[in-house]
This record gives sequence, C-alpha cells and structure tokens, in this order.
Amino acid sequence: MEEQEPKKDKGRVLRLNRADVTADPQSSSQVTSQGPADSVGGDKPVPGFVNPGTSEPVRETTSGGMDRKIRKKLWTPKRIISVAAIAGFVGLVLYMAIFGDHSARLNVQVERITISEVTVGPFQEFIPQRGTVMPIQTHYLDALEGGQVEEIYLEVGAMVEQGTPILRMSNPTLEQTVLSQEAQLFEQINRMENTRLSQEIQDIQRKRDLMSIELDLQKSDRDFRKLKALFEHNLSSRDEFESAKDQYEHAQKLKVFMLETVRRDSMYRVNELAALQKRAHSLQLQLDDVRRPLRNLTVRAPIDGQLSQLNAEIGKLIAKGTSIGQIDVLDAYKMRAAIDEFYITRITAGLRGTIEIDEQTFELIIRRVFPEVKEGQFEVDMDFKGDAPRSIRRGQTEQIRLELDAPEEALLLPRGGFYQTSGGNWVFVVEGDLAVRRDVRIGRQNPEYFEVLEGLAPGERVVTSSYENYEDIDKLVLQQ
Repeated sequence: MEEQEPKKDKGRVLRLNRADVTADPQSSSQVTSQGPADSVGGDKPVPGFVNPGTSEPVRETTSGGMDRKIRKKLWTPKRIISVAAIAGFVGLVLYMAIFGDHSARLNVQVERITISEVTVGPFQEFIPQRGTVMPIQTHYLDALEGGQVEEIYLEVGAMVEQGTPILRMSNPTLEQTVLSQEAQLFEQINRMENTRLSQEIQDIQRKRDLMSIELDLQKSDRDFRKLKALFEHNLSSRDEFESAKDQYEHAQKLKVFMLETVRRDSMYRVNELAALQKRAHSLQLQLDDVRRPLRNLTVRAPIDGQLSQLNAEIGKLIAKGTSIGQIDVLDAYKMRAAIDEFYITRITAGLRGTIEIDEQTFELIIRRVFPEVKEGQFEVDMDFKGDAPRSIRRGQTEQIRLELDAPEEALLLPRGGFYQTSGGNWVFVVEGDLAVRRDVRIGRQNPEYFEVLEGLAPGERVVTSSYENYEDIDKLVLQQ
C-alpha cells in the first residue's frame, strides 16, 4: 500500500508537471531544484494542485521521499460569499413577508379624480325643491245644477267682480219642478194670509162690540142719574129707579167683560201674528230655495279676480257638480312644493326657505303642510315674507332652498360621488403621492357638504370623486 500510493500520486504529479512543462519548461526545473531548500519546517502545500472534481487530497513529494496529505478548506471566501448572499435573500423575503406593505395599490391619474379640502365653517341642513307659483287664493267654479250651456258672457283671462255673470244654462225639467213647488208654497202662503185677515176682521169686530157696549153704558149712566134725581124728589117711582140702576150696573159689568175679552184676544192675536210672520218667513225661504236652482243655472263669479279657466262651450251639456273653471285672486302669490316623504316628520309650519328671482333673494315661510302622501311625496304651501316678486306668473317654477335647521359650526367635506360607494364610512386621504384609505364617520348632509364627525382634520385633502373601481383598493398611487 505504501509503495503504490506514491506511485499513484507521483503519476498525478508527473501529469501536472508535464502540463506545467508544456506551459513553461523553466518552471519545472525550478521546482525540482528548489525542492530541498523549501522543505524546511515540514511539507508545503502546492497551490493550484487541488482537483476540484475529487474529494481525495493531493500529496506533495518532499525531499525526504515521504508524501503528505493537503486538507481542503471548508469555508472558502467564495463559499462564505455564496452562503451570505443566500441568507440575505432569505432574510429579505422573510422581512417582506412579515413586515412588508401588502396593501392593494392602484395607479390613477390626478386629472381623472377630484380632490377636495376639509374645512371648518357654518353648516346648515337644507333641501332644494322645485316650487310652483300659485295665486294666494283660488276659487273653483262648479256647476251647482246641470244643464245645457245657452250663453257665455266672458272669456278666459277676463277680470271679474263678485256676482258678475259668466255663463247661463237651461234645464226645462228643473224649471217645471220649480214651478210646481212654487205653486204649492204659494197656496200655503195664501192660507196663511187668509188666517191673518180673519184674525184682523175678528179684532175689528171685537173693537166694534166694545164701542157699542161703551155707548150703552153711557146711555144707561144718563138714565140712572136722571131717575135717581127724580126719585130723590119723589118724582119717580122706585121700580123705575131700580130698573135704571140695574141697567147701569149691567152695562158696567158688560164693559169690564168686553175689555177682558179684547185683552185676551189681543194677546192671542199677537202670538198668532208672530207665528204667522215666522211661518211666512219660512215659506219665503222655502220659496227662495225652490227658486235657487233656477238662479244657479246662471254661473256667477264668487269673488273678485281673474277668470283663469273656463271649460264650457255653447250647447254643451254639463252635469251637476262638474268643475267648469276657476278664478284666481291676484293680490298676492304663494309657492307650492312637493317634498319627498322621507322629510315628512321634519317639515312643519313656520320653517323658512329662500328663492332667488331676478338676482334678488326672497324669503318664504311654510304656511300649510298637506298631510296626504301621493306617490311618495307630500305638498306644502309657502307664503312670501313681504312683497312677492313682480315678475312671477302663475304656473312658473323656481328652485327653493328649504332650511331644515339653523346654521352651526362644523367640519365640512364637499359632496362627491364617493358617498355612493363607501356610504360615508371610509375615504381616500391624500398623503404625498398616495391616497390612503381611512375610516371616517359622516353625519348630516346638504346638497353642498357632508358634516364630518370623526376621522378627518381641517386642511386634509380627500378624493371625493367616485370610488366605483376602488372598493378593494387600499392605496391610490397618484400620477401626474
């Protein structure tokens, strides 16, 4: 074994030396000649003689004729650099996995989004509404009786006064009915008049009887006085005197009785006449009621104003209760607005609003709130505080700013399309070249601003345009 190993190693050395000799013939002779001098202190490893393809060490022949193993270094600079590079890469991966920014990002162009600044200012909750100009008062013309239009006296737009005839209708059936009812009432009136005349005749007769009794009393009084004087002078008999006395006393009693009868009859006649007068008044009212349908065939203006509508033509049959027109009072105007039922609990009489017409601002006050809801809306009437604009006309529509509360100091964020996506729960806040998603809390709102309750500070800038494509994005990279 000891004899074979040197041969094997010597063969290797010889092969290497041959290559070296081939490359540089002088270098081999130098190695051989210097071998004994350089071997002082032990075996010296020969650099470059390690075969990278085998794990067996290379032996170098010394001057003493003995071979020595050259051990391969485990941590060479190359290996240390490789291991350090791998370890650094693995560490970087682990750091990025644990502490790295994993947020979803999206590049956006600044000119394609809207950025608004958070400010502090007065906040007032109000809603914009379209209002219609209407006259302060409107009277509708209804056909109180049905009939055929015979004559139209006025046209639409004419100014009318109360009681002015507008049109006339005819109804033969109604006229016949009224005539029959009038005849019956006239008969009752005649009977009442006869009763009253009979009482007057009776009263006259009573007065005539009283006058006759008074005349008889005066005559019997004279006869009694005369016979009394004769009887006192014994010029008349007692029988004549007593007879005259009885006649006189009877006449007195008859007058007293007649006066009592006249008094009672007078009281009865007074009550009876009062009842007759009341009855006569009632019959007169009934007669007016009977004749009223005939008068209603002529339609008249109920108030002073303008005839704004008239739905009638000559010869047209109009049923009872049909609306045939309206008259508007043009002394003042009001605004009528239809409001979404969402605000029905917050809208009350007395709330204020403003309207701009001809570059002037006019104040409005809610006077009436209609409780009925139709198609998700309810109506309110608003009066002008002070004089109404002169240029407005009936049916004109204008934008009304309806105030729901008084102004208060608040943190304000301009309105934008972001609210439809985030619901006011989060926004993108600009931080340098990024817009970072942040949770916020939005309170009240009006058509111009949102009231910010939490999450933002004055001066911060927020992306207020639509977030339609940003729901799963954490950061927006702003690009110019």
